[in-house]
Amino acid sequence: MLNKMVGILDARKILTGFVAGGFVAAGTLVAHAAPPGPLPFGAYDPEGSFSADKNVQIEHLFLPWEDVDLQSLPAADSYARARNRTLLVTVEPWTWTRDARNTPRALQRGISSGRFDKNMRQICGALGSLKSEVTVRWAHEMENIEGRFTWSNWEPETYINAFRRIVDECRKSAPAVKIMWSPLGLENLKDYYPGDDYLDVVGLTVFGLQKWDREKFGRDRTFKEVLKPGYDEAVRFGKPVVVAELGYVGDADYVANWENSVRQLHPEFPELNAVVYFNQKEVYPWPDNFGLPDWRVGSRITN
Repeated sequence: MLNKMVGILDARKILTGFVAGGFVAAGTLVAHAAPPGPLPFGAYDPEGSFSADKNVQIEHLFLPWEDVDLQSLPAADSYARARNRTLLVTVEPWTWTRDARNTPRALQRGISSGRFDKNMRQICGALGSLKSEVTVRWAHEMENIEGRFTWSNWEPETYINAFRRIVDECRKSAPAVKIMWSPLGLENLKDYYPGDDYLDVVGLTVFGLQKWDREKFGRDRTFKEVLKPGYDEAVRFGKPVVVAELGYVGDADYVANWENSVRQLHPEFPELNAVVYFNQKEVYPWPDNFGLPDWRVGSRITN
């Protein structure tokens, strides 16, 4: 990630997802990398592949709520503003260091007791001081049962109470930021819905892995097919919908099919307002030994 960049940066404490100071990692693609189409497009792009692409309207950042240098945010703000992009900021309630992360129970107790109120106020205070339009996405994919996140697969009431508390704290220091509630897109996502007053937009996760499709479904699936179940559940809440994490890996035909579909205005998805590409190699193994797909634009075509 940022430790690959030119420049002196502490990758454990700086937020990830932008090219600080305009520096780009050696060998990185810097070109018009966005898919074709009129739908607004964004990217999580720590290697800068989309840095020169004027078709990108959303800059996606990830940061933990502990062990992070918030002084990095003005650089991200300047980077986004110079490219006429808004900011989507995913706040993950853990630290950079795996061995220092809380257990689910400790995280639940810490949130309910107010231990982390200050963390979220400080982060949102910093975000609220930026000049860019900011959307905050906290503790995403909460209905995921695979054990990837310490905040997922909680009892719905526990998660809802935590989400509401965090949003309340964020709004105290940044009343103008927008809030994204971002499930994975499973059928039970509605159980975790925090209520209309606690979000402005719904985010979804949509990844296309050709090997997975052929093993699990016996054929290649399309972007529309993968998106539809989660979208149909999410749209019931009457909020705009965004694909907050998007990626696709496969042979040339598979990638081209997705590439030519993800930014189109499909009549089946009238409330889909944007898609945001995850331009990075997967960091958590897919189940059933499918490994770590490489979603990066220069690596996603397999043979």
